Amino acid sequence: MSMQAVALVDWGTSNLRVWLVDAAANVLAERQSPEGMGTLSPDRFAGVLESHLAALGADRDLPAVVAGMAGARAGWIEAPYADTPAGLTDLYLKAVSAPGIDRDVRILPGVCQRISGAEDVMRGEETQLLGAAASGLSDALFCLPGTHSKWVSLEGGRISRFSTVMTGELFQLISRQSILRLSIGEGRAAVSHPAFGQAVEEALAGDFGLTARLFSVRAQSLLSGADEASAASRLSGLLLGAEIAAMRPRLGEGQRVQLIGSGALTELYAAALTLAGVQTVSLDGGELVRKGLFSAAQALFPHRFAEIAP
Repeated sequence: MSMQAVALVDWGTSNLRVWLVDAAANVLAERQSPEGMGTLSPDRFAGVLESHLAALGADRDLPAVVAGMAGARAGWIEAPYADTPAGLTDLYLKAVSAPGIDRDVRILPGVCQRISGAEDVMRGEETQLLGAAASGLSDALFCLPGTHSKWVSLEGGRISRFSTVMTGELFQLISRQSILRLSIGEGRAAVSHPAFGQAVEEALAGDFGLTARLFSVRAQSLLSGADEASAASRLSGLLLGAEIAAMRPRLGEGQRVQLIGSGALTELYAAALTLAGVQTVSLDGGELVRKGLFSAAQALFPHRFAEIAP
């Protein structure tokens, strides 16, 4: 059996993932839990992590590296942001030691941008980007779809700038709390629905105005009997098209967008970008976060890897 090298921990707002890996980054055991930062007070993090490490059979002295919301102000202990331009391979230098636990646990920082009018923060996504850089993608444009999607420019392995776009949250709010809820109901946006592609193309047009076009979702259902799936697909297309249009200054000729994610939302982004004439490459977010955490662990715990070297 391979010897345990380190525990890798991705601690989000809603979920916790823990992996035990060997010195070659092979996963020996893993666990997932709904015990995200949002469910815990600061004094509970140590106990929760220890319980999962014990269940995995982790060595008592096994070190751990943690990314995500455990380092937020309301998390285990705050790991202050690294400022852009932020060197990904240097993030470990700003890691903080976790309190209240006997093993060596380091929490990685997030990244912030202090440009006036474009202030922004991320916490967790930077570790996926570190994994991408460790895989050779040190100069690229990334899109990380989610409730709050991130668009990140990576130059020479450094985060030069990034933007958070609230498209996912806007879709939820508009479809559930605005008058458009009467048309969308339980409908779901679908890449294959003609209304999605039509709406994306509308939003990419030069004379498009998002707030002036949203009510058409409701009007179509009243005037032409558009069903719930059509309404949901149209709303999604308008919002995604508007997001991509806003990112056009970053989309140089021949620019590829590296999409980090999986599932239906990432498929919608890929389809919308294709309609905008942009090539996409899909990357596995779970794999990248492990690679990023492992890269940080090698820098933080060199003695551990030296001890277990064959």
